[in-house]
Amino acid sequence: MSTLQRAPQGAPQPDPDQAPEPRGLGLFLREIPPSLVVFLVAVPLSMGIALASGAPIMAGLIAAVLGGVVVGALAGAPLQVSGPAAGLAVLVFGYVQQFGLRELGAIVVVAGLLQVALGAARIARGALAISPAIIHGMLAGIGVQIALAQLHVVLGGSPQSSALRNIAELPGQVLHLHGAATALGLLTVGVLLAWSRAPERVQRVVPAPLAAVVTATVVGLLAGMDVPRVALPGAWTSALSAPSWPGERLGAAALAAVTIAIVASAESLLSAVATDRLHGGRRADLDRELLAQGVGNVLAGACGALPITGVIVRSKANITAGARTRWSAVLHGAWIVLFVTQLGGVLRTIPLAALAGLLVVVGVRLVDVGHLKDLSRHGQLGIYLATLAGVVGINLLAGIGIGVALAVLLLLRRLTRISVAVEERASRWHVVITGSLTFVGVPELTGALAAIPPGRSVDVDLNVDTLDHAAFEALHNWRLGYEKAGGQVDIDKLHEAWSARDSLSAGPAKAG
Repeated sequence: MSTLQRAPQGAPQPDPDQAPEPRGLGLFLREIPPSLVVFLVAVPLSMGIALASGAPIMAGLIAAVLGGVVVGALAGAPLQVSGPAAGLAVLVFGYVQQFGLRELGAIVVVAGLLQVALGAARIARGALAISPAIIHGMLAGIGVQIALAQLHVVLGGSPQSSALRNIAELPGQVLHLHGAATALGLLTVGVLLAWSRAPERVQRVVPAPLAAVVTATVVGLLAGMDVPRVALPGAWTSALSAPSWPGERLGAAALAAVTIAIVASAESLLSAVATDRLHGGRRADLDRELLAQGVGNVLAGACGALPITGVIVRSKANITAGARTRWSAVLHGAWIVLFVTQLGGVLRTIPLAALAGLLVVVGVRLVDVGHLKDLSRHGQLGIYLATLAGVVGINLLAGIGIGVALAVLLLLRRLTRISVAVEERASRWHVVITGSLTFVGVPELTGALAAIPPGRSVDVDLNVDTLDHAAFEALHNWRLGYEKAGGQVDIDKLHEAWSARDSLSAGPAKAG
């Protein structure tokens, strides 16, 4: 019998123009190009975030390696890329000033353990219950702080201790520009803004952060500009530092660990959800993702690196470049190791003003104006603005607290909002109830119903989003009393069925 058999009639035929999906080594090799793109995005951003965090440049690069190799290998969102994030830069900067780098390492370890515990408890989706207005307001506030602080570096000066002081000192900084550093910083900003108009294929091959930093570095070297540049240790392993727990400030350190865990978890999970929208592959396992982030932060703290989160900018670059598996994120971490160990001298030529210019643009883009219209349409703009103002004017925790408090107040206000309209049309009385019908609105409801003359036909339209037991009892008891007095009441079908079931269940009890 021949081993060749004719395909059954009607069976799908292979498309000769469509290459089969690669497997094994082929799949691995296909992840190399997108991993290189992410690597080119991650290196300048990681260094810039370390600069904004008040930490050594190497702390940002080590965090990027761990975010790629460790978190990438364990991640529940395989196409998400993790590393140091601008969303934590302001928070980390304050803790570096308060505790120092070694004590910060211990705090990050504890934050990572908290994330592991939250992931193991399978409550990752609980973080998504936080109002998006609070998250976007927090990120916008952080973006404003980063942009204001790094603008001073671009102009050749030093950032101040708070956003308000940065604003106050800005006019003086403008009047005393430091020529070379300012020129390179502004050149970086200009290239970043102009690169968005380049052809898409060019942007895919050469990411904007890389183009901007390389341009500023080359110009600085060719012009012989004497400006502060990136400082790296001779051996990258010398940047590793063992954590040390702050024994005398236990309460403050514990609060810092909880804060980092909450903010890093929320940012990572929201980034994972956003990443899901960018591809058609397997959806993210958020609990596993949180576990992976926790493991990454335990190792980051133990190494003296910056805390790690999922980063939407790198994740988007990863997916746009064609990544299909977690190997792209893992490989990008390996490329960073090779680059730092073999080409560390290249990094030492980068002007700090170029990294500051990169961070100014990153900070401004955290204030996503596109969200404002959507938040305004849903009545959440006030929460966003209050959170932003709190983060900029006071601190991160205060801003989040203000946002949460305002969100709760608005929710309570919504639960007390009720409208009862009563009118007579064609010899029938019509009652339209809208809003949230809870115990708070019972007095207004009963007052409006009492104005209806007895013995009439009444139609009640319940157009409510909330109906609690107290309000239901008030409406049901009024209906029973009104019908006993000779009237007739019709409630819309859904609540009519509910009312009938309640009457049947209550009947025997009343008879007994």
